[in-house]
Amino acid sequence: MELVKKGIRYHKIGRQVSDQFYVDDDINVPDSKADVARVVLSEGRIRTEEVKVSENYARVTGKLQYQILYVTDEAEPRLASLQGKIPFEEMVYLEEEPAGQVIIKSCSAELTVSFIHSRKLNVKAVTDMELSVEGEREEILCMDADGNGELYKKFDHKEVLALRSVRKDTYRIREEMKIAGTKENIGTLLWTEVSLRKLDTRLGRDELKLRGELLVFCVYESQEGKTDWVEQTVPYEGRIECFGADDTMYHHFYAELADENVDVRMDEDGEMRIFGIEATLEIRVSVYEEEHLQLLKDLYSLREKCVPSAEEITLESLVMQNHSKYKLSEQLSLPELKDDILQICHSTGFIQLDHTEITAEGILVEGVLNVSFLYVKADDTAPFDVWQGMVPFTHIIETNETAPDMRCDITSGLEQISVGLLGNQETEVKAVLAFHIFLRRPEKIRNIQNVAEEPIDMEEAAKAPGIVGYIVREGEGLWDLAKRFSTTVEGICEVNNVTEENVKPGDKILIFKENMSIL
Repeated sequence: MELVKKGIRYHKIGRQVSDQFYVDDDINVPDSKADVARVVLSEGRIRTEEVKVSENYARVTGKLQYQILYVTDEAEPRLASLQGKIPFEEMVYLEEEPAGQVIIKSCSAELTVSFIHSRKLNVKAVTDMELSVEGEREEILCMDADGNGELYKKFDHKEVLALRSVRKDTYRIREEMKIAGTKENIGTLLWTEVSLRKLDTRLGRDELKLRGELLVFCVYESQEGKTDWVEQTVPYEGRIECFGADDTMYHHFYAELADENVDVRMDEDGEMRIFGIEATLEIRVSVYEEEHLQLLKDLYSLREKCVPSAEEITLESLVMQNHSKYKLSEQLSLPELKDDILQICHSTGFIQLDHTEITAEGILVEGVLNVSFLYVKADDTAPFDVWQGMVPFTHIIETNETAPDMRCDITSGLEQISVGLLGNQETEVKAVLAFHIFLRRPEKIRNIQNVAEEPIDMEEAAKAPGIVGYIVREGEGLWDLAKRFSTTVEGICEVNNVTEENVKPGDKILIFKENMSIL
């Protein structure tokens, strides 16, 4: 007997590990920079460079990129900035040796800059990192069987997600941003911040289409020595190659912005009024296709005894791919700021997910939105300051169905954020949080490995009754009865003048052995 088999690739997700570590170093102010009087604003980003696995550990190396905006210690204070990188190495315990590739799913850093003296600062970052073990697997499934004699077969039908490709690629963003006519010409860049907003991805023929926005905020010193700032959204769109994909397939992606760079360029009049924006969008995408499988579940023959051996395997089927948005609005009382705020220059934030759970109502997402805003205050010697805080949120993402054994991949992003002054020492935070959901259910499959063929015990067959009166029980089908009593579904239907579809539990039927002369 020959079994007809087919391979199905799928994505195997292993253990997820969370790790927290510190990057701590003292930095000296370069000789070309003025002394530091007070730090106004700081930002740190973790850039991982390499992940190496050794037994139960993952060795992660990279750099903490920081930038610092400060007030100079001069007779006439002004704003200045520092940028740099601090290398790090972290050993993450995985509990068991990973069977697959170790992937960094998220990494964020909370930066604190402490004043040592006017020529030295301490930079410390609390870094949260989430890793997972992922790999591609293939299961060889039994679809059918061919034999010398007539075989009676039972099939199982399943809709499963077949993995078509896993791709890691980069897309280079190159755009320009022109400042408004009311703004001063650009002299020296002091602070730049480029954030990812409203990223939308769609599959096309052999490609992944990208469309999104960059939120660009720049503080600069004009050519006349005045401090000014500008904030704009810069749209972009493009594509990366994704061979084998088409618009009928499904995908889930992780995206991160890296290598951001802002420079100053001349406009057509020869004035420095254009910002050149460059960044790299790093994308890891998994492409899936729903595939209908007709699997061989069981078989028998009237000429010989067929003994199948099988194992239970678990694949997955798609429940939902969804993009959900949550509008957050919160009023904050900030008495510590009193009447200092004259104007809010810029607000930003990032999402920190603390808990996700599949519930009867949908997918529960809990976390905090870390918020900070730069503002102008009524102090000519130090006109800028920053406020930082957190706004908790709880969101239920509606689904068609839920079950505890389902698996959900969630990526989150901040689409919009604004902080407005309400008066009476109150501010209002408004934000739009985006969640990309890829929800799957396990599909358990009885997969036949091989079939042993044995001769029928003729003595035992002769002892079996030739005619049986039978009452159909719950969960029984005619195929199961035909196999048990060595006959065929067609034979049972003919004798009882019924069809397979209209036989129900409680029905009384006659079953004749196939080799009885009465048939």
